[in-house]
Amino acid sequence: MSRIGIRPVLVPQGVKVSVTPTQVTVEGPKGKLSQSYDPLVEIAVRDGAVHVSRKSDSKQAKAFHGLYRNLVSNMVVGVSEGFKKALIINGVGYRAEVQGKLLVMSLGYSTDFAVAIPEGIAVSVEANNQKVVVSGIDRCLVGKFASEIRALRLPEPYKGKGIRYEDETIRKKVGKTGVK
Repeated sequence: MSRIGIRPVLVPQGVKVSVTPTQVTVEGPKGKLSQSYDPLVEIAVRDGAVHVSRKSDSKQAKAFHGLYRNLVSNMVVGVSEGFKKALIINGVGYRAEVQGKLLVMSLGYSTDFAVAIPEGIAVSVEANNQKVVVSGIDRCLVGKFASEIRALRLPEPYKGKGIRYEDETIRKKVGKTGVK
């Protein structure tokens, strides 16, 4: 039995979960999310919680059991609280600002990067234009957009310049030493 899949997802006050034979829809104060699911698992709402069970003991059904339980859990948390990812920009002259639907970043290259902010994502710049906070209700979309921003200038191990997650630590290297 899946250790993750057997745990029920508690539905907080103000969140409504509806299940059809192929799709789960979660509606809450922050928005509405829906996810289709495989017929190898069965999703039911009972006693203020969402229960996920599998119909067979095949390897694929076991994998889907935990997957869909976590996807439903992420949807419930997303529509009730939302998700945030914070990125720190470190380097001389490196900065970011939001201009309408664009995130414009100066990252030490000859030109600035202008990244279009996807629908359903909110981006704010804090702490002297050095901290970018990506927030939204879809955990997958928030994480993907944050990783795309980070990929523009990966943190380097000698001085630590670049874009890193707020909770990420960069292991510094010593570098060269002149031998005479």
